Amino acid sequence: MKDIIFDISLINLVTAYIFVLLLLLIVKKERIGREKQILIASFRMTVQLVLVGYLLTYVFQNPNPFITLIIILFMELFAIYNIYARVESTLSKNLKVVIGLSMLIGTVISILFFLFIVINIDPWFMPQYFIPISGMLIGNSMTGISLGAQGLINGMKDSKEKIENSLMLGATPHQATKDIQNRSFYNAVLPTINSMIGMGIVFLPGMMTGQILAGAAPLTAIKYQIVVMLGILGSVTLTVYLMVKWGRKSFFNSRAQIEIS
Repeated sequence: MKDIIFDISLINLVTAYIFVLLLLLIVKKERIGREKQILIASFRMTVQLVLVGYLLTYVFQNPNPFITLIIILFMELFAIYNIYARVESTLSKNLKVVIGLSMLIGTVISILFFLFIVINIDPWFMPQYFIPISGMLIGNSMTGISLGAQGLINGMKDSKEKIENSLMLGATPHQATKDIQNRSFYNAVLPTINSMIGMGIVFLPGMMTGQILAGAAPLTAIKYQIVVMLGILGSVTLTVYLMVKWGRKSFFNSRAQIEIS
């Protein structure tokens, strides 16, 4: 059977915004008071996606390794910026450095392994694969590190007295914060694990749905979704692990004394 791809007219696209109006009506009726935030979010989403659509159209039609790498670098920097904004605490300079390095090292290793070993794309800079897949790995790692960093900060603050007592009894900083590290790590990777549990039964993931709508065979789409999900899991695991292990050290000075403002 010939593959059919249904385009969406501008009028039909506009009708989809009825769901934004529905949300606004409920928020206004219940006096929640977030109308402006909802409108800004909807406007930003629309403008950003339209701009990205035109950009990707050009990049896909004119593949260039330099442009591809610039886009990936921008995505990395924007993700790191969003992590700083999401974490509800004053981040120390050392923790900011740790977050940035963890994101860069963890996601770059995962992206390179995924694209060169698992998929083995040729040429290596093919933007149709490099950019969307990198975006999924970077975006999920951003969420994971945000949760991990917030959990680590809260855990260190809440357990400051307990940690100090452990240090006075001879424990090392690693031993005194082991439970906090483990809890922060697990809570950060848990959303990824939960999404894997319901995938395929409760919902069809975005990449698989997109490929099927584009005419790909369901089994091909499934294989791509499996390796992408495993790539996301690996990227989140690696970035969060590095952040937790290195981030813990940023709360101690050279004399192994805890320093939390």
